[in-house]
Amino acid sequence: MRYLSPKADLTFKKVFGEHPDLIISFLNAMLPLDTPEEEITWIEYLNPELVPQTPLHKDSIVDVRCKDRMGRQFIVEMQMMWTSAYKQRVLFNASKAYVSQLDKGSDYELLQPVYSLNLVNDTFSTADNYYHDFKIVEVADTKQVIEGLRFIFVELPKFTPRNYGDKKMKVLWLRFLTEIDEHTIEVPEELMENPEIHKAVTQLEESAFTKGQLLGYEKFWDIVSTAKMHISSSHREGREEGLKEGLKEGREEGLKEGREEGLRKGRAEGRAEERLSTARKLKRLGVSADIIAQATGLSLEEVRSLQIPDADKN
Repeated sequence: MRYLSPKADLTFKKVFGEHPDLIISFLNAMLPLDTPEEEITWIEYLNPELVPQTPLHKDSIVDVRCKDRMGRQFIVEMQMMWTSAYKQRVLFNASKAYVSQLDKGSDYELLQPVYSLNLVNDTFSTADNYYHDFKIVEVADTKQVIEGLRFIFVELPKFTPRNYGDKKMKVLWLRFLTEIDEHTIEVPEELMENPEIHKAVTQLEESAFTKGQLLGYEKFWDIVSTAKMHISSSHREGREEGLKEGLKEGREEGLKEGREEGLRKGRAEGRAEERLSTARKLKRLGVSADIIAQATGLSLEEVRSLQIPDADKN
């Protein structure tokens, strides 16, 4: 039996975007739901495309979006690469889902929380912990919370099943995401003993996909590999250019402040150019706009508006 990785766009959406029982189990395991009353028992899938209320605003697409009986919304995304703009994209999407609940003249008390769960197949923090829970708190007294938005980021490469403090189902779902791929010959027995995980594993069997889907799956990983290569190259070029410009500006001003500001400005410009350069290269390869946005942290509108010089099209 050959399996596909659940982290790919095709398989992730098949497992969690087509089976309500699986996304319910996954959300209950992964989200910080503190009481039995908060647990999710039913969901309705929502349009993953967050369309703006006016044509002048940005649109965006998420992997899975759903709501429960209480009206709470859940946004779930698998992010293959970390970019400096990804947190802002997550905040943008969750905020859009939050404000879209109310029609003009409706009562603010009708607003229900939005949970944003982000699985990142990359590392982005220096902390040992792989699970990061963000909410809006008062600085001096963190017990004072503004409810409404909750953000969870999971650094998958840092996860280890030896963290015995985690809930059993959280460990099983994270093992499902991190241990199963094209090299899996036999799925661990403890995973297959759980009904939800067993069902999710069967969705990854190669025989469950058409030839066209399998070609798309392979292309997805080729795109990810190409994007990583371009991002790595652009990071290096951006750092070198930023350092060069920063030191030049610092020397000209003759001040420590000038040098530091030059470094900061150069690095920032390098990162911005890095994202645009990578997006252009991927667009030239025919990669879809939503995958380019995912890989670079740019919005769909920014990706679609990118112009490719005629010389680059040849």
